[in-house]
Amino acid sequence: MAKERRLINLLVYGLLLVGSIFMLGPLIWTISTSLKTQAHVFDVPPQWIPNPVTWTNYADVWDKAPLLHGFMNSAIIVVTVLSVGLFVAAMAAYAFSKFDFPFKEAIFMALLGTMMIPYSVVMIPQYIGFSELGWVDTLLPLIVPGLFGNIVTIFFFRQFMQGAIPNDLIDAAKIDGCGYFRTFTTVALPIAKPAIAAQAALGFMGIWNDFMGPLIYLHTPEKQTIQVLIASMQSNYISNSNYPSMMAASIIALLPVIIVFFLAQRYFIESMAISGIKG
Repeated sequence: MAKERRLINLLVYGLLLVGSIFMLGPLIWTISTSLKTQAHVFDVPPQWIPNPVTWTNYADVWDKAPLLHGFMNSAIIVVTVLSVGLFVAAMAAYAFSKFDFPFKEAIFMALLGTMMIPYSVVMIPQYIGFSELGWVDTLLPLIVPGLFGNIVTIFFFRQFMQGAIPNDLIDAAKIDGCGYFRTFTTVALPIAKPAIAAQAALGFMGIWNDFMGPLIYLHTPEKQTIQVLIASMQSNYISNSNYPSMMAASIIALLPVIIVFFLAQRYFIESMAISGIKG
């Protein structure tokens, strides 16, 4: 029995290893291409290890496109939306999980129902509304909607708080004289730290990699986010399909996502283990 289980584990690990190679292949090729010269990009057979290795692509790309502006714009959107949006979402989830008020379940189900509305349905009305406000070609259309929280995040926080925050602990805080807001900030938020960190990492990756929103609302190159700048590099900044420069820019834009993921991956597991994905 033990031998059969060991063989099954080896088979599973082998399949996962093969799958990881296929998943990491494009990333490795991107890194390899970013270190090549233009003349060696399409060598046959392909060279996975560049010869010669050149780092000039990473230096030149900063001069060819306003990447610094793209980084700053993306960072402003990420920091503002996550810092305010996660706090608002946590407050909403705390109310839905620990308070009793009229039509609570109906309101929550209505909010969940909005998840089924595709973005293509609201895209044009939103653009018209933001255009009337004079927000087009500014970061406001990408920041303001995110300040009110996200229903997926609210749902995740609600499930977490229902299982991880005992009602007795909240009652004890009330007996000690804590109001609603103080109970939320001193009791609920510290316990919900793993869930908040996990959603912050997911939100960071989603906002940082967002392409459709910035493409619609941002027109001036200095106001565009990093993803839109990279997509426009071939047509606006780089001539003759300089793939090494484009791959170098892609790696530069990918680094913050990789760093955030590795720093926050333990919170994914911890939040799932505590919440238990309860309904």
